[in-house]
Amino acid sequence: MKNGLGSSKYKPAEYKRLQAIVDAKRLESDLIGLKVQKTRCAAKATKESSILRQHRQVWSRECPRLQKAEEKAENDIHDFLEQIKPNNRTDSAIFSLQDYGLLLDREREAFRIATVEPVHQLKDDLCFRLGELQHQQLSAHRSNWEQVIQQINFVKDQQDDITAKLHAEYLTLEEEIIGLGLEKYLTSDNLAIIENIPEEVLDSDCPYPELKDSLIQAFHSLSERCKSRLQTLQDQLQSTDRCCGWCADDHERFLFTLSQYTHDIPNHRALYMDMLQRLFPEKTRQELIEHERLWDWQRFTQTQLRVVTQQCQRDQEELLARALVTLQEARHAHQEELELHRVRQHQQDICSHLREKLQQWRAQQEEVAKLEAAIAARQQEEEEARLKRQQEKEAAIRSQHKEKVRQFYLRQQERREILEQRDQERLANLRSVMEEQARRDKERVQFRAEMLQRRKEEREAWELERQREEEEKQHRLEVLRNQVGVVAEADPERMMADTEAWRSRHLNVKEFELQRPLYSINTYTDTQIVSDPRVRVEQALREAGLQHSQYAKQVLSVLTPPKPPRRDTKSILKF
Repeated sequence: MKNGLGSSKYKPAEYKRLQAIVDAKRLESDLIGLKVQKTRCAAKATKESSILRQHRQVWSRECPRLQKAEEKAENDIHDFLEQIKPNNRTDSAIFSLQDYGLLLDREREAFRIATVEPVHQLKDDLCFRLGELQHQQLSAHRSNWEQVIQQINFVKDQQDDITAKLHAEYLTLEEEIIGLGLEKYLTSDNLAIIENIPEEVLDSDCPYPELKDSLIQAFHSLSERCKSRLQTLQDQLQSTDRCCGWCADDHERFLFTLSQYTHDIPNHRALYMDMLQRLFPEKTRQELIEHERLWDWQRFTQTQLRVVTQQCQRDQEELLARALVTLQEARHAHQEELELHRVRQHQQDICSHLREKLQQWRAQQEEVAKLEAAIAARQQEEEEARLKRQQEKEAAIRSQHKEKVRQFYLRQQERREILEQRDQERLANLRSVMEEQARRDKERVQFRAEMLQRRKEEREAWELERQREEEEKQHRLEVLRNQVGVVAEADPERMMADTEAWRSRHLNVKEFELQRPLYSINTYTDTQIVSDPRVRVEQALREAGLQHSQYAKQVLSVLTPPKPPRRDTKSILKF
């Protein structure tokens, strides 16, 4: 141990054990990381499945509605074609419409047979093949499966070509509609605005020019006010295009997706934002939110434009009705003034009263317009505030998520520090235990070396003693041989003859075999056992009933065997 043997013997074992501990801890850490990753994947998969289940519920509700709308449109078209009748014999447009409808039906049936039927046939064929090969090995029909895969790929390519062709026809039809200027009839936002003064007021026979001028001025002011409000809304509406900066196809898909997720669906905004992210993977969530905000603002502006147009029409109709009533009253008043000159002053009072009523009505209309403008501005501010609150809420949610992630990393760091501290403590304990074990091993080795040395010395002394005794024995035997040595004469006949002992043994062999025991016994005899004083004392104590007493234990402990035990059965070790 002092010469370096201990260090070369124990240090590799210590390093291996430490390496095993480190590997075990690393494996435990990797297992924990795998469990965390698995938990994250499971949570993500659960969330994804929940969202997909909600999407399926929305689509299961939307699909019957679309089917009903399609059936209703087809029934309306068929009813329209059946109900219309030609005006005369030369009116052949009706028959051409019916023929065109039949042609479209035939083309649709041919398109279905050419596109949809192959897919259904391929599906039925695959189901039939799977049913036949359910209990067979796949390798036995490898060539057939390659043909089936080629057929499936051919059908997929055919469907892609048909889809591309339909898309091209759709784009061509849309370009034709835009080229003919018919796109304005596809929307309901084209509202007519009446800007001219009604002919009933201009061509009216009013006996009071001031009243007529005031009515014309009222129409002008109403028209100017409506123009300014409509022009402001038109400018706001023209600041963005019809598709809010997107292409027409993406915008239509966006609107269709929004129409599916109505407000009665729980968490509808999160669902349609998730569906939009799936439909437009190339666009970020911020771009989708910005497009949604632009579309809401455009719809709000269109609604305002429609409401303002309706209000202008309603105000113009009310003003026209009041003007007609006023003109009628003025005519009646003038007739009465012509008929009765005596009541001219009364007619003037009526005119002044009517003028006051008109001014009061104008003031009321202006106040109504101001209130409506204030309501519209307040609605716009509320919409902006709602959007701002929504953005702040999303920012707060993101900050909460960041805080949770930071807390998670802090907990991970604390856990790593605790594990490292525990490993250090465990390493120190192991080192102390190993040092104590090394000290004990050193003492044990030293004790064994001393024992071996003592045994070696005892063995050498015993060997010398044995050799000396053997020499003395040989010497005594040699003396005895010399003393009892007999000098006899040579007698070859006697030497070759049988001895007396041999003869007696062969003569009495049968008697000897009869007296010999059946088997040999290699144990103590009863005489040898009874000759032991310990057995006789124990038998006497048992007969007296004292074998379990303290006196019996003391007596038996001092008795010695008849012969001392052999030296090789004794142990020199002291425990």
